[in-house]
Amino acid sequence: METSATRGMEYSVEHILFLAFELGTKKWKLGFSTGLGQAPRIREMLAGDLGILQEEIHLAKKRFGLPENARTLSCYEAGRDGFWLARYLAQAGIENLVVDSSSIEVNRRHRRAKTDRMDATKLVTMLIRYQSGDCKVWHVVRVPSVEAEDSRHLHRELESLKQERTQHINRIKGLLAGQGIRLDIKRDFPDHLERIRLWDGSALPEGLRVRLGREFERLQFLAQQIREVERERLEALRHSSEPELEKVRSLLRVRGIGINAAWLYTMELFGWREIRNRRELGALAGLTPTPHQSGDDSRELGISKAGNRHVRAIAIELAWDWLEFQPDSKLALWYQERFAHGGSRVRRIGIVAVARRLLIDLWRYSETGIIPEGAVLKSRVV
Repeated sequence: METSATRGMEYSVEHILFLAFELGTKKWKLGFSTGLGQAPRIREMLAGDLGILQEEIHLAKKRFGLPENARTLSCYEAGRDGFWLARYLAQAGIENLVVDSSSIEVNRRHRRAKTDRMDATKLVTMLIRYQSGDCKVWHVVRVPSVEAEDSRHLHRELESLKQERTQHINRIKGLLAGQGIRLDIKRDFPDHLERIRLWDGSALPEGLRVRLGREFERLQFLAQQIREVERERLEALRHSSEPELEKVRSLLRVRGIGINAAWLYTMELFGWREIRNRRELGALAGLTPTPHQSGDDSRELGISKAGNRHVRAIAIELAWDWLEFQPDSKLALWYQERFAHGGSRVRRIGIVAVARRLLIDLWRYSETGIIPEGAVLKSRVV
C-alpha cells in the first residue's frame, strides 16, 4: 500500500521535484525530494534505461502530490558518463546541473560511512540548498556543445599516443637493462638485435629477442599513428576557417607558443568556455593557491590541482619556454627579479606563478588581441 509522504512544510519548495543521480556502471540510484525536511525517496534502476527513468519521475510526482507539469530539477556528478545524460535531460525539459565532484563538501572524519544510497541522499539535499541560494555548496560544470566536446578528441588522442609510445620505449629499455645492455631505440633497432651480445659474448635468448621485436613493431605502429594525427591537425590549421582555428593561429603568432599549447588552450578553454574573469580561469586550470590558516598557523599548501589536468601540464611547460623565448617580456623580467636567484624550490614556486599569469595574458590576447606586455610576435606562423 502506498503511504503518504510527510515533510516539514515550512522548509518545502512547492511544485519542484528535486532529483539526484548517483551513477554507477550497472545500476543508478535516484534520490527524489520536494524540499528540506522531506525524507528522500530512493529508487534503483538499470543504468542508462531512459524509459525507466521517465517512469520513476512520473511515480515520484504522483507520490509527492505534484502535478505532472511540475518543474523538475536534477543533478549528477561529472565523471565517466560525461554529458550525454545532461543533453537528454535538457531535451526532455528537465533542468540539470553537472557538478564538479571534487568541490562537493564531505564529512571531515577520518573514517566515514559511504554508500550509493547515502550519496544520493546527500546530493539531493545539497541540490535543494543550491536552489535555495547556497551557491557555494558546490561548483557547477559548464556542459560543452557536442561540437566543442568533439574538438577535444584530436589533441587528447595525440597525448595518449605519446604516453603509450613512452611506455613501449621504457619497456624495451627495461628488458635490455635486465641483461646489462644499454641501447638507444632508433629505426635500425631490429638490425641491432641480431648483433647484440651479452656479457659472456652469447646472443640474446630467443624468447627475449622475439618479444623485443614485437615491442618494436608496436612502437613503430604508434609512431605512424602519431604522424597521422599531427598531419591531420596541421591540415586543419592550414585550411579550416572555423573560429576556433582562428584563435589557434592567433596564439601561434606569439613567439614561444607552439602548436601543442595553442591547440590545447583553444580547444580546452578559449574556444568555447565563457570565462568571466582571471580567477575563474586560474580555477579552471587548477593553478590557484590553497592557503591554510588556523590561529597563528599560516602556510600555503600549493596549487589546488582541481582543474583541467591537460591545461595545467602544458601551462607549466609553456612557462619555462616563455622565459627562454621571451626574456625581455614583463612577465619574464618579473620572474628573474623575484625568483631566479633563489633555490630550486623557490624557482618551482615562481614558475607556477608565471604559468598562471601567462595563461591569463594569453586569454586576454585571445579575446581582445592585446599582446602580453613586452612580448614579441613571430614573422611566420605555419
